[in-house]
Parts: sequence; structure tokens; C-alpha cells
Amino acid sequence: MNIDGTRMKSRSRFLIAPLALLLATAIWLPVLHLFFRPRLADFRQPQGVASQVHQLAARHLGLWEDPVRRAAEINRMRANNAEWDFMGRTYLVLALANLAIREPQQEQRYLGIIDTIIDETLRLEQSRGMYFFLMDYARRGPYLAQPPRSTFIDGEIALMLAARQLVKPEPRYTASLSQRVDVLVQYMSRGPVMCGESYPDECWLFCNAVSIAAIHISDRVDGRDHSGFVRRWLATIKSRLIDARSGMLVSSFTYNGRPMDGPEGTSIWMAVHCLKLVDPDFAAAQYRLACQQIGRELLGFGYAREWPTTWQGATDIDSGPIVPIVGASSGSTGLALLGAASFHDDAYLRQLLTTLQFAAFPIRRRGELRYAASNQVGDAVMLYAMVEGPLWDRAGTKREVHR
Repeated sequence: MNIDGTRMKSRSRFLIAPLALLLATAIWLPVLHLFFRPRLADFRQPQGVASQVHQLAARHLGLWEDPVRRAAEINRMRANNAEWDFMGRTYLVLALANLAIREPQQEQRYLGIIDTIIDETLRLEQSRGMYFFLMDYARRGPYLAQPPRSTFIDGEIALMLAARQLVKPEPRYTASLSQRVDVLVQYMSRGPVMCGESYPDECWLFCNAVSIAAIHISDRVDGRDHSGFVRRWLATIKSRLIDARSGMLVSSFTYNGRPMDGPEGTSIWMAVHCLKLVDPDFAAAQYRLACQQIGRELLGFGYAREWPTTWQGATDIDSGPIVPIVGASSGSTGLALLGAASFHDDAYLRQLLTTLQFAAFPIRRRGELRYAASNQVGDAVMLYAMVEGPLWDRAGTKREVHR
């Protein structure tokens, strides 16, 4: 018996299996994305509403037309983060405002849901106070600007009201919008870097950019002129809030302007979308930097990091879990959809949608679409990203491709 020959054959058979697996992996990995890459036209169209978007919108409309379903979804989100309840309302209002413009035959239905959202949000703020929509640490210290107000709350309520009025003015919201804008301008003007606090001694670029967008749209609605204030704000953030190493805007900072967190994906994508209204060139430059430093593509799948390589931040509830090695953030990747759509970056948008179809686990039922790996606020961001454009056009912004 040839023992050595038998051993060699056994070793050969032992090596064949892993080699075959490696070969199969090498063949299939580069083409895996093709099984999940959608037609862009199924999700986003220059005019009208894409088929998949109608299904995504149907779920949100169903939630807000069914109080029982809505309460269950909101309670599920609030168990993790009260902010998500609030932000989900904002993104849905923005999405529905765009849908109302894209589909004027459905305007009454969309505006009816918008009014329901706004009315309930104002009622909750009035009865429960601003802390109802904030995380618990909002009570751990005093706001430096008194009496205490959160630019996070004021900015997003103002943006909801402004978007609603830009689609079709509703007299009962006229005073509410102008008063909210007056508060924002007052508090932001008092800040050393022209930014208001979202939490005690904590300002966020996201919230202040949203506020600027609300002020800009409000001026289009009521004819007032805050352009001088907006110019001063832009000059201040460009001189005080740019991270020297990356060239990107920082995400959070103290009331006096000391950076707390560097550039962050869950902040920059929405910020550049809002900045596009008031300074398209600066917004486009920041978008390009974000794509270069946190936007990624791997084997046809698009994703976004939470931080550039020049900054190491701490994981929080908004960034979501970070995928090891590649550094993908679910929060940043979701908001990158809005950035890519806003700047007509179709290549990156398709890569992101491919990842969405692969990793977010779409569930279709009774004509509705949702994503198992997401929640109401995440799905509302996706919906808004797929229909954004008409509202910003009406507010007076340029729509050129900048990448």
C-alpha cells in the first residue's frame, strides 16, 4: 500500500473545496450587485412619481390615516429616541409637499396629511413642551440662551410650516410661521457663531442649516427679507465652523463655536441639501468633499461612512451600528440618498439604492413598501430623497449638477 500517495490524494481533496469556494467567491462577488441593482427610473423620476415611491408613500399615508397603526409605530421609535418621532414628521411633511406639487390631482390628500402632522406636532409641543421631542440629556444642564429654546425643534417646525405654505397657503398657519421664524432669527443672531442651541450649550449644523432653509422659504411665502441675516450666517459658518483637516463643516459645537464633533455623515448630507437653497456653489463644494471623504463604493454597492479618516468620532444612536473594516454607517448611508438625489449624482444614487435593496430587506405588502432594517423616520428620509426637487425649485434654487 502506498501510504504517501494516499496522503497526497487526501490533501489534494482537502484543498479542492476551499479553492473552489475561493474561486466561486471571486467570480460571484463582483457580479452580486447586479442582482440587486434597481432601475433608477423605478425610484426617481424628473417628473411625476416612480412606481416604487408610490408604494413607499402608501405606507406613510396609511400610518397617518390610521391612528392605531400610527401610534404603534411612533411608540416603537420613541422607545429608542424621541427625536426620531419628531424628525419622521419633518421628513414626511417635506416628502408630501413635493408629492403635492408632483401630483396636483392628489394635492388635497397630501395636504390633509401634512395638516394633521403639523397640528398634532404643535399640540404636543404646546401640551408637553419642547422636551417631549428631545433626548433625556436636554434636562441635564441649562441652556445658555434664555429663556430656553431648542433650534432643533423651532427649525423643523418652521420648515414644516414653510413647506406647507409654499405649496398652498393656509391662513391659520400664517402667524405661526412668521412667529417661529422671528424666534429663530432672534436666537441665532444672539449666538457667538450665529447658531442656536439644540441642547444645552450644544449646537448642531444640521439644525441650524434646517433653520436657514425654513427662513429662506418663509421669505418666499410672506415677502419678508432676511437675506442679510442669511449672508452673515453663511460668512460666519465658513470662517468659524470648517474643519481644517477635511475642509468640511463640523457637525456639532458649543454655543461659543468650539467644535465638539468633526464632520459627520448624519449631519453633512442634510446640511448640504439645505445649503443648496442659499448658497448652491458652497453646498456643491461641501457635497463633493463629503463624497470624497465619506462616500464609498465597494463591488457596486454604495455606502457612506459616518466620519472622514481625519476624524474619529464616537458611535451614537443616529449613526447606527458601524460595519467593521469598511466603516459603513446606516444613518449616514440613508441620508446620503438625499445628498445624491439633491445634486443629481445618479451614479452614487444607484449604488446606494443597490445597497438598500440588498441590505435593508424591502417588504412589500398590500401595495405598501417598507424596509425591515429601517423604521418610520428612515423610510421617510428615503421617500423624501426620491421625490425632492419641486419644493426647492419653487423656493428659488438652482438645480445644476455639481459633481
